[in-house]
This record gives sequence, C-alpha cells and structure tokens, in this order.
Amino acid sequence: MEQVLWVIGWCVLLGAFVGFMAGLLGIGGGLMIVPALLYLLPKVGFDADFLPHVAIATSLSAIILTSLSSARAHHGRGNIDWSLLKLLAPAVLVGALASGFIAERIAAAHLKQVFAIFVILMAIHMAYPVKTESNRALPSTLPLFVMVALIALVAGLMGIGGGVLLVPLLTFFGIAMRTAVGVSAGTGLLIALSGSLSYVLAGWNASGMPEFTLGYVYLPALFGIVCTSMLTAPLGARAASSWPTALLKKIFALLLTVIGIKLVLG
Repeated sequence: MEQVLWVIGWCVLLGAFVGFMAGLLGIGGGLMIVPALLYLLPKVGFDADFLPHVAIATSLSAIILTSLSSARAHHGRGNIDWSLLKLLAPAVLVGALASGFIAERIAAAHLKQVFAIFVILMAIHMAYPVKTESNRALPSTLPLFVMVALIALVAGLMGIGGGVLLVPLLTFFGIAMRTAVGVSAGTGLLIALSGSLSYVLAGWNASGMPEFTLGYVYLPALFGIVCTSMLTAPLGARAASSWPTALLKKIFALLLTVIGIKLVLG
C-alpha cells in the first residue's frame, strides 16, 4: 500500500504539471503522462510486458475530464460545428475502440519504441508547426471515414486526444482554425472515452496485473492525475496571456525530444 500511495503522490504532482502546461501551451497531456508513467509504474510492480499498455490506457482515461472541460469551453464560445462533429463521430469511435485491442497484440517493447518516435515527431511539429490551411473541400464519406478512423486509432495507440493530428487534417480541407480546434475538442472526448473502454475490455482478463487496475487502466495513477490537472489547467490558460508561450513551446519540444530519444535507446 505504501508503494501505491507513493505513485498517487507523484501523480498528483504530474497532474498539476500536465494541467498547467496544457492550459499554457494548448497541448494534450498524453505526451507528458505516458513517459512519466513508464518511469513510475515499475515501482509498484508492473511487468514490462504490460507497462506501455497501462501507461497509455491510464493516460487516455485521464484525458476524459480535461477533454470534457475543453469541449464545454469551446461549445460556450461557439467553436464546435456540431454537424461536422456528428459526421466524424462514427469514424472516431471505431478507430479509438479498435486501439486497445490492437495495442494488446503489439509487443510492449515495440509499442514503447513507436510511442517514442511519435513523441519526437510531435516535438518537431510543436517547435516548427506546418501551416495546413487551404480551400479544399472535405472528401467524400468513405475517404473521410478512413482518414479520421486512422487518426483516432493512432491517438488511441499513443494515449493522446488526437487534436495534434485532426486539426491539421481539418484545416487542410478548408475548415477554419477555430472550428477545427473546437471540433477536435469534441472528438478528443470521444477518443478518450472510446479508447479507455477498449483498453479496459482488452486488459480485463490479463494475468499478472497488480491490484487496483481496471483492465489496463491503473486507478491510483488516474486518481492522482485528475485530482490536480483540472485545477491547474485554468491557471495555465491565464498565464498564457503574459508568458512567452512561443519560446516555452520550443523549450518544451526540446524536452520531449530528449525524452523520446531516451525511450528509443531504452
């Protein structure tokens, strides 16, 4: 029990940092939560065979509340095009729901390395974002479904909300940035809910898991993260108006790159 309390304590601090940085820089928490859990969870006896799966599943579950808060805020500002969100929702749910069952079939070492490479790519994108705005029309139903389902699948496999992937896609097809971000907030909630459910179901009968797990979701870590992340996100958003966020984004991207390289090297 002492080890569990130790993890909760560290995750309370992690949640405070994640929430503040998410509010400050407008980034999802998964890129921070997963590497931290990869380091913390072995301390409570998680086998290496399950470690990345549990870190990713717990990250997705932690994103549920932050995504809900974000979606409500964007709805209040009129940024969510509900007809577009309804069009994308089936693909989002299918892709995210598949993620846990596909992740279960990927060896832990491979999943960890894929996540590490993804972190490095996202860090580069954060430091040097590519502008994707255009006047192209949205593609027909089937191609759009496939593209969005793949984005939701990748988001579920990486333990993130998916906005970093969906927003560029939507702006590429002529959706205004504020609408793309608002719709992404809504799909992020769907990805977190559906993805979390898939990891719970996929890990339901997994053997050798420590206590206090629900499928692949580790509840003490989840509790610690959400306790503080919801409190510090507004503080980060408030600081964004006066802090040098462009510089901080580049510094944070460098930190993510170092973390990604360390994960690749093992």
